[in-house]
Amino acid sequence: MPLRRIAVLDDFGAAARGSADWSGLPITFFPDHVADEAVLAERLAGFDAVVLIRERTPFPASLIARLPELRLVVTTGAKNRLLDLAACEARGIAACGTPSLDTPTVEMTWALILSLARRVPFEDAALRAGRWQTGPGRSLQGATLGVIGLGKLGRQVAALGRAFGMEVIAWSSNLTEEAAAAAGARRVEKAALLATSDVVTLHLVLGERSRNTLGAAELVAMRPGALLVNTARAGLVDQAALLAALELGHLGGAAIDVHDIEPMPPDHPLLRAPRTILTPHLGYVTAENYRLYFQGAVAALRAFDVGQPLPHPLTPQPRAA
Repeated sequence: MPLRRIAVLDDFGAAARGSADWSGLPITFFPDHVADEAVLAERLAGFDAVVLIRERTPFPASLIARLPELRLVVTTGAKNRLLDLAACEARGIAACGTPSLDTPTVEMTWALILSLARRVPFEDAALRAGRWQTGPGRSLQGATLGVIGLGKLGRQVAALGRAFGMEVIAWSSNLTEEAAAAAGARRVEKAALLATSDVVTLHLVLGERSRNTLGAAELVAMRPGALLVNTARAGLVDQAALLAALELGHLGGAAIDVHDIEPMPPDHPLLRAPRTILTPHLGYVTAENYRLYFQGAVAALRAFDVGQPLPHPLTPQPRAA
């Protein structure tokens, strides 16, 4: 049976609508975010397909149980840790991903490192307010870059650090000296990385072991004046401890693209923190990536409609009735 009603959630800025040809599909685009599960379940009542944009909206078993007509979930990207695939499979709901790019998050990491080091947003704001050269930035050549998490993204970040003439050191709980050397970095213990890095950037997967990788003790142990960049997950850093480290002046600055509440409410305390660059989770948000996401979503929806195998399946596909 063809899909009757398809919801695209969290379409901030109406980006999905213009990134693919949705013609002929019974699509409803929702540009806002709904955090309350009961309200979201009411919104999605009667929809038999949902398109999730990455992990903007959690899709746990409790929500899936409230949606008896749901038959298909498409999540942009290759995986979604907030989508309960076991619950989908138990209900016979098909789930699939889409193609995506890795490089946008690496680019965003370096946009933030460079902006923080060279004080770009602060000097831009000062210039518009009538002030000229309010303070010097810092050079990256000869500085030490500490990469926490040397996976696919961390290795690419490290390569660009070397291109800027930085010494690259790295740590994660499972990182070996050989793997670090293959990525052009030197493995050190976490304490040494924090004590000696001029710039620390996070690229770990968030889990129970990695949550609060940087807590109050670790932030205090960072080199005085060091810069912190997080384009991975907010939960890797203790948010209260980060605020304290910034307010006390121990950190030279922080550039944060991922937040504990998204979208960030206007009264969030981090908005008042000094020496910060805050961006609204832009790591993967590029026109090129969106085209891959939503053209992939459309391909999955059209395949499902005609009973063809789903591209990038995440669950066993239900048999046709």
